[in-house]
Amino acid sequence: MPFRAFIAVDIGPMPELVKLSEELKATKADLKLVEPENIHITLKFLGDTDEVLVEQITGQMIESSRGIQPFELRFEKIGAFPNINYLKVIWVGLEGATPLVQISRKLDSGLRSLGFKSDKKGFKPHITLARVRSPRGKSELKNVINAHSSDFFGTLNVNKIILKKSVLSPAGPTYTDISVVDLSDANDEI
Repeated sequence: MPFRAFIAVDIGPMPELVKLSEELKATKADLKLVEPENIHITLKFLGDTDEVLVEQITGQMIESSRGIQPFELRFEKIGAFPNINYLKVIWVGLEGATPLVQISRKLDSGLRSLGFKSDKKGFKPHITLARVRSPRGKSELKNVINAHSSDFFGTLNVNKIILKKSVLSPAGPTYTDISVVDLSDANDEI
């Protein structure tokens, strides 16, 4: 039975990111905030995925992680896609994300043989804090973004990547871990 899937690094409710989300919410802009417990870095979106492929996907996750040891990420800067004047997604940037770029590229390439499409846009290291639904409150959002454009929001030790199942509902998505690859374990097999 197919399920909606993606491969990610969990972030969770980091205090400075929660505080920033609350500040965005206080603008009364028309936003869909990511729930703090659901904050993550998407390395590869898979979409509808057949359960029979889980073992092969996990194998590709291990292969894509080879040579990458656990590392530290820094959460710095806030911005918007596509840009500050046309807000669609509000994001926080990642410093020290080169290992994630490498894993994402290998996943993108390796999963093609299982029928998954390549990401045409490529991996841009960031976390999504909110999606902007309409222009309401745009100037207030721009003020928050500009006020925190070069701020530091914390660090995270990245030591695993996760195949996640996503179930969408009107209340928001629910994520379940399907398969976890520990970066140390992936390198023990070399």
